[in-house]
Amino acid sequence: MTTLLVATTGGHLADLHELADRLTSSRRERLWVTFPGPQSRSLLQGERTILIPPVGERDVVGVMRGAWWAHRVLRRHRIRAVISTGSAVALSFLPCAAAHGVAAHYIECSARVGAPSLTGRLLERCPGVRVYMQYPNAARGRWRYCGSVYEGFGTRELGSRPVRKVAVTLGTMQQSFRRLLERLLAILPSGIETVWQTGHTPTDGLGISAHRFLSPAELDRAIREADVVVAHGGCGSALGALKAGKLPILVPRDPTLGEVVDGHQPELVSWLDARGLALGRRPGELTFADLEHAAAHEVIRLTAPPPLRLSGD
Repeated sequence: MTTLLVATTGGHLADLHELADRLTSSRRERLWVTFPGPQSRSLLQGERTILIPPVGERDVVGVMRGAWWAHRVLRRHRIRAVISTGSAVALSFLPCAAAHGVAAHYIECSARVGAPSLTGRLLERCPGVRVYMQYPNAARGRWRYCGSVYEGFGTRELGSRPVRKVAVTLGTMQQSFRRLLERLLAILPSGIETVWQTGHTPTDGLGISAHRFLSPAELDRAIREADVVVAHGGCGSALGALKAGKLPILVPRDPTLGEVVDGHQPELVSWLDARGLALGRRPGELTFADLEHAAAHEVIRLTAPPPLRLSGD
């Protein structure tokens, strides 16, 4: 029997990929459903994968189209469980799985430290769909705590180290985050080699050589080779830095300025900062001393995280 793993590309897929080995004992037991793109090609190389048309946020037509794919996959494969970290594609697959009598599990993305997302709130009301949070404080009502992608990470001090290379990533969000770029240009000394992955943030007039998007392999390499990683407060960016052994400086986007749709980035950054897994700063607070502090620490794996125990297993 096969476990179907379903996620939107971006932080949702990064989350589920990090959790996959704790959900299934081998690659042979799992089948992935996600969207085509560089991230899915890179992360899921060697995995059984079905690529479907993207389902966007609040995309009713896309959810309905995704439900057609869900029925098709469930008819053609012997599926014992469907597990999703969202986002809207979970609305296509999990209710359909429950209707087919297949165990349906929704694990809220690690970006959601407090209240669940809109997808999570809708699935919470769906009969037969079990819902989980990755933070114990958020487990209430129907929501259970199942474990977290951040379990097993810790930090170690290396001592003073020079900052020669910096990797900056703003993810793939549609909203601009130019404030962070302007602040970094104000505090970075000349001569520091910087890789700028700026996404949809305009860089006109800044005088930098920026990449809107890097391939996953290129971004991973830039992060590994950097002395310091500075990123927006996205869960995918945070997880990528931690897995590369870097203590990230995370600067959350501000929902009141239209930089993000809600307050999940400040919540995530605050949570990671309180546990020593990131340096959380607002754009105006960021200093070069923060970069030196981050360069003087590395992130390590302390333990092998335990398997995720989902209800009904």
